[in-house]
Amino acid sequence: MSSEVFWGLMIPLIGTSAGATMVFFLKDEINDRTLKSLSGFAAGVMFAASVWSLLIPSFEQAEAWGKWSFVPGTVGFWLGILFLLLLDHVIPHLHVGTDEVEGPKTDLKRTTMMLFAVVLHNIPEGMAVGVVYAGYLTGEKGMSAAAALTLSLGIAIQNFPEGAIVSLPLRAAGQSKFKAFLGGVGSGVVEPIAALITILLAELLVPLLPYFLGFAAGAMIYVVVEELIPEMAQGSHSNIGTLSFAVGFSIMMILDVALG
Repeated sequence: MSSEVFWGLMIPLIGTSAGATMVFFLKDEINDRTLKSLSGFAAGVMFAASVWSLLIPSFEQAEAWGKWSFVPGTVGFWLGILFLLLLDHVIPHLHVGTDEVEGPKTDLKRTTMMLFAVVLHNIPEGMAVGVVYAGYLTGEKGMSAAAALTLSLGIAIQNFPEGAIVSLPLRAAGQSKFKAFLGGVGSGVVEPIAALITILLAELLVPLLPYFLGFAAGAMIYVVVEELIPEMAQGSHSNIGTLSFAVGFSIMMILDVALG
């Protein structure tokens, strides 16, 4: 693996780690407005990345299919949705701002289940970065190093507030600042791992790359619709979440068009 690809995979984790450092500078709790703002921003980035960096390239990769070029992306999209639906049911997790545990019954600590929720969130992000780098490494049309780096940077930007969303509640739950920081960092470790696994699979199965792109998009959109949009829209101050979604979407779209 070249240093270019290595750092491309690590950039999202660096974003998460930087966000986790906020536990040393901010109060132990995140107020409702801030949480909605951060959730909306993350949703906007992920949604834009799913469309501009994954679904559109998937259709372009399948141009030889003619009017059926939508098939690989659509099939992959649904496989990604169903994969996250499965994980949602088999991994016990707890989202920020709620006391309702999702997945199987468990005696795990609240903080552990909150970490699992973010890990579940980060798996499709890592897969998305991995599949775009796989396209670049295999020389596929329209899959450049710049496009891969753009997606990696976009994910890192939205991972910064995500790192804070994890570390601050851990601190509020009684953990030391350093342990809370490590928890925030640890929640992002799954991203480069998922990215590397995706690269290895996609490079072995190059003809299936359009399916992989659709798969990553479906998994990301599942997280956006099932987790982030409800977090930003419920209760008061929902307009803040909506505006933050638009900001996140715009930034990711601009990055993809200008740099991709």
